Formats: sequence, structure tokens, C-alpha cells
Amino acid sequence: MPESLFLHELKFLKPAGTSRGVLYTKPSWIYQLSLSNGKLAQTEFPVIPGLSPEYIDHIQYEQALTQFLTLAKVQLEAWSKIDFLQDQQYQLFISNWQAYPSFVFGLELLLFAIQANGSSVLFNSSFTDSAISIPINGLVWMGNLADMRQQAQQKISAGFQTVKLKIGALDWQQELSLLAELRAAAPATQLTIRVDANGAFSAAQAREVLKELARLEVHSIEQPIAAGQPKEMAELAALNLVPIALDEELIGVHGTVQKAALLDRIKPQFIILKPSLHGGFSGVKEWIALAEERLIAWWLTSALESAIGLSAIVQFGSLFPLDLPQGFGTGGLYSNNFESRLAIENGHIFWLNDSHKD
Repeated sequence: MPESLFLHELKFLKPAGTSRGVLYTKPSWIYQLSLSNGKLAQTEFPVIPGLSPEYIDHIQYEQALTQFLTLAKVQLEAWSKIDFLQDQQYQLFISNWQAYPSFVFGLELLLFAIQANGSSVLFNSSFTDSAISIPINGLVWMGNLADMRQQAQQKISAGFQTVKLKIGALDWQQELSLLAELRAAAPATQLTIRVDANGAFSAAQAREVLKELARLEVHSIEQPIAAGQPKEMAELAALNLVPIALDEELIGVHGTVQKAALLDRIKPQFIILKPSLHGGFSGVKEWIALAEERLIAWWLTSALESAIGLSAIVQFGSLFPLDLPQGFGTGGLYSNNFESRLAIENGHIFWLNDSHKD
């Protein structure tokens, strides 16, 4: 089967600010496989430099990825004919690559694409039938105060009932004033406000931040302190001031026992799941099962994938009963993305069926 692997450097339309710095481009490796029906099965191996644990530099990553694909291709045809997520041999194979979550994500996406015979519809559902849409949060990237205010107002005007603001890079009092503005303009019954600190605060700072956020009836705060401080994170979650959502905390945690131990120790109110960072689709399914056993709520979010990976994540998410707004985008951040059948309207993401797009 003819194949190709190439680097696609996604270019941001405008710099994307986080508490870890500003992003201008983001690398993804695209793998394509020609199928017997003449179509392509496409997948993506996406990383975020500085966050993805398997990425050191382009050369190191591509060498490891090439080795991974060489080994995976031996079983590709066999796995594509079964429910591979339940297959013991498949589970054994990926257990050796747990430290490379983007590899697992890309392999599973490839297998879904082969099973779909190269169709853009990986999973038949009410979503891909365009019968339902999925509510999502409108993301406000870091910038100066005026820029963040404008972003938030644009999201609300576009029909988003949930907005998520990245905080922790500006002076906290400035960020707090913006949150207070948003809440003054709309009560919590009309506008849900989420914040994502990306681990920007110390434990002591976080306690004060939580008190202020509670006054503004903020829905949740993602990763208020840096990952790797389970005792301090558990204490923040136990305060019950503002629900705590774990994100980066889940990266690098492998195996059912370790995952369960983390959830039992911290007892977060939410976990945020990103397939390309949290062990692929199989890893996310395990996190969901463990969370639901413990009555911990969750939502899915994309992690700056191209349209190839994003489409798969949204379709995968549509297979679950989604009670909360999800963290999906449409890849509109990039000037050189691939074609997509996803669109956003009134704060919901939906699938463009054949009457909209071939």
C-alpha cells in the first residue's frame, strides 16, 4: 500500500497566547495510506512543543515516529478488521508506547480511517447525520486586556453561552476585572464562565484566586497550579470554592491503577480529556470510565490538532451523552489547515452533510 509521512507546520492566523508563552506555529505529522478503493486513509500525529511529553525536537520525534509506524504496519491490516480497542494484542502493543500519546492517537485514528474506507465519516451517529449539534465553549486566548475583552464579547455575540478564558499571564487584578465585567453583563444563568490557568499560580495564590472566582460564580478552573503537586491540588479541590478541573495533571499518567490512584488522591470535580495528550482514544475511554465510577464529571477538548485530528475527536465525542459544553474548535485558528466538515453556529459545532459539502 503506497504511503507517505510528512510534516505539516500549522500557521496561526494571529499569535495564540498561553501562560506558557505565545504560539506562532504548531507541528503535526500527517500520514496517508492509499486504500484499495482508491481513497486515502489519513491520520495525524500532533504535538505541542513544551507540553507533549514525547517531543524533544523535530528530528527526534520523526525518528521515533518512523520506528513506531514500521512496527505498527505489521499488524495494521489485522487490527483494521476487528474492534481493535478491545483486542489484547493491540493493548499490549500500545502499552509499550504509553509515553508517546500522540503516536497512540495517530494510530487509532488511522485504524478508524481504514475501517471507514477513507470516508470522512469515521463513526455513524446522529451528529454525522447532521441531526444534532454539540454545545461548545468559546475560547478567549491570552492577550492584553482590551484584546481579551474584544474576544469575549465576540464569542458572546456569536451565541456562545459558555466562554473559557485563559488566565495567569497578565496581572491577576486585570484579569479579575475582565471577569467581573463579563459577570456584571450577564448572570451565571445566562453565561457560563470557565477559566484555564495552565498551572500559572502557586498554591497560596490559587486559594485567593478561587475566593475571587467563587464570588463571580465561575463554573470551573482548569489546572490552577502546575501538575505534579497532588497534595496541594487535592486541598484546593476539597475547598469546594470553585470546581477544579485537571488537564496537564493527566499527562504522563499511565495504567489503570495509576490513573485511579490520581483521581482518588486529588478528587477533582472535573477532568479535561485530550486524546492526543492523554493516551489516544483508548486512553480517554479509560479515563472516562474511571471518572464516572467516581462521579467525576468530564469534557473533551481538542489540543490544537489540524482538521484531520479534530474531526476524529469531535466524532468520537459525539458517541457519548455529552452533558456539558465541550472544548472543540473547527481549526479556524490556522491559515493553512485542511478541509473540514465541521462548522460552528450559535455556540454549537455541527457536521456539514452532503447537501452542504461533498
